Amino acid sequence: MSSALLALLVDALIETALMVGVSGLIAALLGLPLGVVLVVTDRGHILQNLPLNRVLGALVNAARSTPFIILMVAVIPFTRLVVGTSIGTLAAIVPLTIAAVPFIARLVETALREVPRGLIEAAEAMGATPWQIVRKVLVPEALPGIVAGFTITLVSLIGYSAMAGAVGGGGLGDLGIRYGYQRFQPEVMAAVVIVLIVFVQGVQSLGDRLVRRLAHR
Repeated sequence: MSSALLALLVDALIETALMVGVSGLIAALLGLPLGVVLVVTDRGHILQNLPLNRVLGALVNAARSTPFIILMVAVIPFTRLVVGTSIGTLAAIVPLTIAAVPFIARLVETALREVPRGLIEAAEAMGATPWQIVRKVLVPEALPGIVAGFTITLVSLIGYSAMAGAVGGGGLGDLGIRYGYQRFQPEVMAAVVIVLIVFVQGVQSLGDRLVRRLAHR
């Protein structure tokens, strides 16, 4: 591998890591409370509110069912409003975040529903408030599942970021398209694929290790 190609790969990997890291962090900050609300407002739960639950559920389903490439194009005006451009690494973070929020919300919801109902009822019997039940029962008990869901989301975002590169989003996807495909350099495309595989494996391994540690606790 030439030094020029290596430099391009390193720069593209940094851009991809930036896109995935920032969008994943923002999506987690938004998706976690959204997933909690979807659970606690459901029928028979501690803060039952069926109209709110149905509206939020419909919005989450609508966002999740939209293909990412279409979502990227649809939110271009919003992306320009937020970052001032629709091209580049920073611009790609906006649709990546929007795509990840409902994904995380549903995974968090699934993890929280695995918490035994008896624990919630015991906390209610001891006079715990809904907020205390969420903070001290639901989230701690579901934490391994939440972390596993977040890991899955990060892996998906890596794939989405490569797709974003096809429309000027930067990162490894952009490098593969511009050099590997448009300039007919198959060695670049092969290098990009290998780096993506290693990146995904690293993220998945770290996530799995953290989940096992939390589960043992």
